[in-house]
Amino acid sequence: MTSPYCITIDDVKTAAGRIAGVAHRTPVLTCSSLNGLSKGRHLFFKVEALQKTGSFKFRGALNAVKEELERRKKADNDTALHVLTHSSGNHAQALALAAKLAGGSATTGSTAASTNVQATIVMPSNTPTVKRNAVQDFGATIVMVEPTNKARREKAEEIRQNTGASFIHPSEDPRVIAGQGTVCLEMLEQVQELTDKPLDVVIIPVGGGGLASGNIITLRSVLGDKVKIVLAEPAKLDDAKRSFEAKELLPHDPSNNLDSVADGLKTTLGPNTWPIIRDKADDILTVTEDEILLATKLIWERLKICIEPSAGVGIAACLGEEFQAKYPTQEYSNVGIILCGGNVDIVKISKKIEEAVARQSA
Repeated sequence: MTSPYCITIDDVKTAAGRIAGVAHRTPVLTCSSLNGLSKGRHLFFKVEALQKTGSFKFRGALNAVKEELERRKKADNDTALHVLTHSSGNHAQALALAAKLAGGSATTGSTAASTNVQATIVMPSNTPTVKRNAVQDFGATIVMVEPTNKARREKAEEIRQNTGASFIHPSEDPRVIAGQGTVCLEMLEQVQELTDKPLDVVIIPVGGGGLASGNIITLRSVLGDKVKIVLAEPAKLDDAKRSFEAKELLPHDPSNNLDSVADGLKTTLGPNTWPIIRDKADDILTVTEDEILLATKLIWERLKICIEPSAGVGIAACLGEEFQAKYPTQEYSNVGIILCGGNVDIVKISKKIEEAVARQSA
């Protein structure tokens, strides 16, 4: 039977095989003090902040690049592969490194020349220098454009038409979504090694929905309806929650200035990620800016992992009153939380955390 969605669990399992040995098998960590703060739950943190390039994005990018190489090999196309995307953040770095590693002898067993992969990244002109430098260090070509989504899309399409490059969307490409779904495939195996009780709830940050939709497919396929799948997003970036409640895909509220500290979650859902989330997620919770900052501080202090605020959204939701009321500890004691990334301006976020602490104490 044909799946109504852009990927299946078989795509996720195939992706897991493709990226094995190149992408990190990131750890699942526990923390007794955080368990106490969550009213005695057992929390299991999947630490994608320790993935290559500092986020889960590397999984999807690597799977897409390697699948493209496989497809070209079957077609006896020996010309150099050129991959293309538009991104200002984690996907830009992930695709740049994925192209470098997938095209090198260390990962393919062949010479770099025979599997040469070129990457071009369209980036907005306001991209922080540190991110541009990282992309350049991985060997990608950067094309700067005005800082608008329209400018990014148009320039990427122009390059695609002129060069024949393969476009790999940050969250809508099915190969990317399948790669992201390997996060929970690993996490379920790792949790099984730590406890004899399966996860009752998994909390996943949601922005463009690649991480969320890929792992929803994994969780539903492995655990069925036994697990509650809760997505978490900033209240300032609540397009997913609004769409989920309206049962139709909605953009950001026009009155929203999109200035959340969790800037990695600004992207909206799309035609591939939305149907999976609409049909198979159980809940979407939103959290305030101060809740995100204080939760990020907790992970820094208690788990000793430097996450970015986008990753703090999940623990903020878990510790929030709405989650506690909807999912009482007696029924939902084992909770998995994906810490999606660790690319953070520590000085800038530390100042924001200090301000949030002061507001809490006032």
